[in-house]
Amino acid sequence: MHFPLAEHQRVLGIYLRPQWRRVLLLSVLILVGIGLQLLNPQIIRYFIDATQSTGATPLLIAAALLYLLVGLAQHGLTLAAVALSLDVGWRATNLLRADLLRHLLRLDMPFHKAHTPGALIERVDGDVSALGDFFAQFLVRVAANVLLIGAVLVLVLRINLMAGAALMIYVAVTGLVLVYVQRIGVVRWNAARTAWGEQMGFIEEHYAGAEDLRGVGAEPFVLYRLYAYMRALTEKMRAGDMAQAFGYAATNFLYVVGYGLGLALGAYLYVRGELSIGAAFVLVYYVGMLAEPLDALRDQGEVLQHATVGVRRVNDLLRLQPQIASTGQQILPPGALAVAVEAISFTYADVEDENQTRKEAVQSPPLPVSQSPNPLPPALRAPTLHNITFDLPPGRILGVIGRTGSGKTTLTRLLYRLYDPSTGLIRLGGAALRTVPLPDLRRRVGVVTQDVQLFQASLRDNITLFDAQISDTRIEAALAELGLHDWVRAMPAGLDTVLATGGRGFSAGEAQLLAFTRLLLRDPGLVILDEAASRLDPITEQRLESALDRLLRNRTAVIVAHRLHTLRRADDILMLENGCVVEYGSRRELVAQPDSRFARLLQGGLEEVLV
Repeated sequence: MHFPLAEHQRVLGIYLRPQWRRVLLLSVLILVGIGLQLLNPQIIRYFIDATQSTGATPLLIAAALLYLLVGLAQHGLTLAAVALSLDVGWRATNLLRADLLRHLLRLDMPFHKAHTPGALIERVDGDVSALGDFFAQFLVRVAANVLLIGAVLVLVLRINLMAGAALMIYVAVTGLVLVYVQRIGVVRWNAARTAWGEQMGFIEEHYAGAEDLRGVGAEPFVLYRLYAYMRALTEKMRAGDMAQAFGYAATNFLYVVGYGLGLALGAYLYVRGELSIGAAFVLVYYVGMLAEPLDALRDQGEVLQHATVGVRRVNDLLRLQPQIASTGQQILPPGALAVAVEAISFTYADVEDENQTRKEAVQSPPLPVSQSPNPLPPALRAPTLHNITFDLPPGRILGVIGRTGSGKTTLTRLLYRLYDPSTGLIRLGGAALRTVPLPDLRRRVGVVTQDVQLFQASLRDNITLFDAQISDTRIEAALAELGLHDWVRAMPAGLDTVLATGGRGFSAGEAQLLAFTRLLLRDPGLVILDEAASRLDPITEQRLESALDRLLRNRTAVIVAHRLHTLRRADDILMLENGCVVEYGSRRELVAQPDSRFARLLQGGLEEVLV
């Protein structure tokens, strides 16, 4: 069969090699089962020929019992082989699924901005699940059925050369039909998988925004767009199913032709006296037996169609490499970290163009990873940040303010290295950010945003992010340091309290309290904080302010401020406007200058300019 052998060999080699003992046992079970399958017709042949003689009753009974035992043994081995193949398939696909998810989590923000979560879930789960049968039995089943067909041809040739030659022609024609069906099926099933992923992405995205959609009465519009995705998926699935049905119809037609050929040859040779009645029966039986391996090869051809699509799409993802990579092994010093930003500029268009070029480089022309995204609007092609420079000594707190779209969040993303600046340099603790290994950077820089992700798990797991090496003693010490011990004790089951999906029942402030505890357990040298929503109940706000004061003690911090009240703890102020620094300096000095923008902002109490 025609398929990109190197890709399949790579996947099989990686994920089946650890299970070579199971694969070997599966091969033995299948081969022994084939041997028993070939043996039973010979028992029937002996039984039929023995009935033509007299006095063979004990032998006939023995042959009947042997036929029964062989049949039972064959079915038992088949059942064991199915169970083992399922075990092999699930183990292999689970390993691949974990590796693919780990790889996707390492890819950069531009990749995740260009692909919806629903589409990626379909890639991780749907594409990998399509490889289950491929891992479980493809090579073994194909090899076993090819061996079975070869053995049948040899046995028929031994019975009669003319019958063997006719059967070889029949098998060759059937094989060519299978190859043709497999080729046309791969393209159609790839299109179907792509359409399925796009529909899943659309559903996930709009389901997440269901509350807003209801609020503006947009359900009819969403359904109208969903119908378009469903129609496209239906058409592509129908094309794939028709290719599969064509293969089924073609092989069944050839099977009927072959069986008729076997009956005609058997009758012809028996009439001419070249075969006994038992040999003629075995000839017809073997011809009929070819239907099962040919059907199995057709089924494996369908498995190969799905697997080829899955392997290519998985390999396309695995070939993508993160743009954000370390170029050195600089270790950040302990304690509070100094921040030095030297003339950085950043444009989202540069990152998007690089991401698109990289994606096109790994796409197989007939099997694209996804449709090209829409071009960026002109607003995002303008520089988001332009020539930003400032120095933040260790232990000081910087308040970043500005209107929406001024570049505040983009600046924090650059400090955390979700993106790299287009030009300029960022130093952290004296080390260039590009030279710091990403695991060390993620450990020493803590980020809390307004949207804190909570999981359906215990409070302990949400605080430790499922790190079993963090003991309850360390958790309780962190809670005590932040003044949250009593708050956690008030939970129904303390640290064992199970949170609802998405943290339902927790306010934004309570979610940030958990985020503060996460950071304290890591002991970061730089804290980046996107201030919580302004509407908090008084008790939660008091806890939040108290915990924040403790968290920022002896640490450098960058706070994106949305309220003037938050700036009381800032040592320095950085005001952005249209991606440029319009004011920077000590908060006390700026307050003391009546003509400074910050002083006028405080005098007017214009908090709306910060949101």
